[in-house]
Amino acid sequence: MEIASMNRTLQGSGVDEGIERIPSETADAESSPPLYEIATYPADFTLEVLYDKWKSGGIDMPRFQRLFVWTQVQASKLIESFLLGLPVPSVFFYTEREKESLLVVDGQQRLRSIFYFFEGYFGEESDGERTIFRLRGLNEKSRWYEKSFKDICRTDHPSSNRFRNAVLRSFVVRQLDPKDDTSIFHIFERLNTGGTLLTPQEIRNCICGGAFNDLLHELNRDARWRGIFGKKALDRRMRDVELILRFFALVRNRNAYKKPMKDFLTTFMRSNRKLPIPQIQEDRDLFLRVVDAVATELPAKPFHIRAGLNAAVCDAVLVAVAEAKRIPKNLGKRFADLIEDEDFLDAATSATTDVDSVKKRIAEAKQVLCG
Repeated sequence: MEIASMNRTLQGSGVDEGIERIPSETADAESSPPLYEIATYPADFTLEVLYDKWKSGGIDMPRFQRLFVWTQVQASKLIESFLLGLPVPSVFFYTEREKESLLVVDGQQRLRSIFYFFEGYFGEESDGERTIFRLRGLNEKSRWYEKSFKDICRTDHPSSNRFRNAVLRSFVVRQLDPKDDTSIFHIFERLNTGGTLLTPQEIRNCICGGAFNDLLHELNRDARWRGIFGKKALDRRMRDVELILRFFALVRNRNAYKKPMKDFLTTFMRSNRKLPIPQIQEDRDLFLRVVDAVATELPAKPFHIRAGLNAAVCDAVLVAVAEAKRIPKNLGKRFADLIEDEDFLDAATSATTDVDSVKKRIAEAKQVLCG
């Protein structure tokens, strides 16, 4: 059976930057969340209290949010608003049941501007240097024009005290039920609407930082995996990272799978954020062993069944190889047979996130590839 025949056109599919768009996968990503019991309460933190919390590690800026995009003029206008006593939009934090730190969900540009002004420097260090934060873009007759926080503290005590004691209205959100903290994904998804909407994996990258997230990004750079994915460049929307997450979630927690896939992956990633070093190494070894076998035995870009990568074919084959007691020498021939298997194709192209489809295609892949 010719491997070239695998490049058939599958009904109902589209292509988007290397990822095959399957209607059921798209519908899953857009699925409605479950009902939550959420406690939301206002917290009138002074700017000085917020700054102290941040310095002591009590405020967590998600990795994806660490890019600061405001100009010094924009930040200066915010600082002036506090000095003038003008209202400023509120910020949102999320707090988890197992720790008391505050995760920034919305408002990081405002918070960074405040913290930078307290520090006296604008932005992060570049080439060993930092820019002194002086208030720019203000009316030249303003008493604070071109002043730093240190300048104001030295020459204008009432203004420095007003700034320290100014209140930034904050809302703190805590999930009460169910007890899995999955609401943070949906809260973040809805509040962070500036610019381009984030993909599910970009949001997970924000809210699930830790050793496991670092491992996913490390493995995503592996040359053999890049060949399987079909693009040398990392996917700017992190869909390649999501495929690796999907592999681990189905290998380690498949029995707990239920729709939607989006929430299943989020729950798995959040529960595995802080894996111990031995587990990290075990996961690394497993994934690299699997991609080595796939890259060696299967054709280039094996999961590009049409023109884009089919995520359902990818997860089934990777899981089957991972759980095989031994890798057969004719894996390539078996893979060609699998792609012609109508039952497998049905489970890999329609209703792909249904529980039965997930179980069916993995079972078929294990039987044909390694049975």
